[in-house]
Amino acid sequence: MYSINRPSGAKTRMAKWFPEREFFTRSRGQVKFWKLSSRLQIIIAAVIAIALVSMVAVGVYVLTSQHITERERIALDAKSAEVEALQTKVDDYRASLDRLANDLEKRQDFLDSIANNYLLTDPENPDLAKDGKATANESDKAATDEKSKSGNIADKISALIPEAAHLIQIGKRQLAFVDTLTHIANARAEAAETAIRKFGLNPDTMAAAQSSAQASAQGGPFVPYFEDGSDMQHNPRFAELTRSLERMDALERSLVGIPSGEPADMNAMSSNFGYRSDPFTGQGAMHSGIDFKGIRGQSIYAAADGQISFAGWKSGYGKTVEISHGNGMMTRYAHLSSITVQPGQQVDKGVRVGGMGSTGRSTGTHLHFEVRLNGQAINPRPFLEANTDVLKTQAVARQRTDASANAGS
Repeated sequence: MYSINRPSGAKTRMAKWFPEREFFTRSRGQVKFWKLSSRLQIIIAAVIAIALVSMVAVGVYVLTSQHITERERIALDAKSAEVEALQTKVDDYRASLDRLANDLEKRQDFLDSIANNYLLTDPENPDLAKDGKATANESDKAATDEKSKSGNIADKISALIPEAAHLIQIGKRQLAFVDTLTHIANARAEAAETAIRKFGLNPDTMAAAQSSAQASAQGGPFVPYFEDGSDMQHNPRFAELTRSLERMDALERSLVGIPSGEPADMNAMSSNFGYRSDPFTGQGAMHSGIDFKGIRGQSIYAAADGQISFAGWKSGYGKTVEISHGNGMMTRYAHLSSITVQPGQQVDKGVRVGGMGSTGRSTGTHLHFEVRLNGQAINPRPFLEANTDVLKTQAVARQRTDASANAGS
């Protein structure tokens, strides 16, 4: 047998695709013959294919690189924007440090003013002091609650600006102090309310009358105590403190105006308030005060702070002094032998207003003492027989109101 060498399928196909080619060229009458073999054509095609594949690969690589670069650029821009925004916040926080420090200083001045002028406590009155100190744990709890609400923001600010951390802690302690002051004011208001009730008076009515009287005699240009946007303008704790202080002030001023001092010797009472036989006619009559017997010229004292609203002769009463104590409260001192005060004069509790006598409709030397509320005579005995606790509460209230008046003058 004879073996015949046949071209393979691939070579056959290649031969068909790249057949041997002959080229003729004529130049200046000369004919030249060119022959392009299949092998050379395959080599040229392979080179072109490799070049095309390389170009595609390079293009894909370039596009991929550009895409990656673009993503990295976008990420970098985003990071830069984030850093810039963070830096802006830091700059803003730093720019507000002075304002924050100034606000805290004003807040502290405000709290010191409240503590010193509104909430003076008597060292001899341990109950009120105890009420104030007893709130320490409550204030700490309030400060903890405040931290839990705003701790994240505070921590962020502290992390960005370490020097702000101290100011933030001061702010938290001040808010805790606000809670303490509010508790003390409420305790003082409650003590004054209890004392007023023991005098037989309605504390709500007295406080409302006091607030109305104060509001009816106020004015002046509006000068805001706090700057717009200040925490003290909008924080509910400061609003609650203000309400507590206003109620405490109204109740304590009402309490101070209640007559509790002895105008004369209590052991020398000769006639009580209410029904009695008239000393001149023997008929049943209403006695609108209490009589104190004594000697001519014996000193008569103001039963409470107030203003002399009348000093002179009054029919039936003889020489008379009347003192207005506010809230519709008035005391009357009658049958005097002498008067030592003038209308319009401000007097303190215990100031001498005149001497005991027997002027007017009188059977002998004595003082006729009246207490009137809104023009109606009421029994003076509850005012003159107030217990020690009530008088101590009244003394604390008077100390504060006197201090406030002196500070404002």
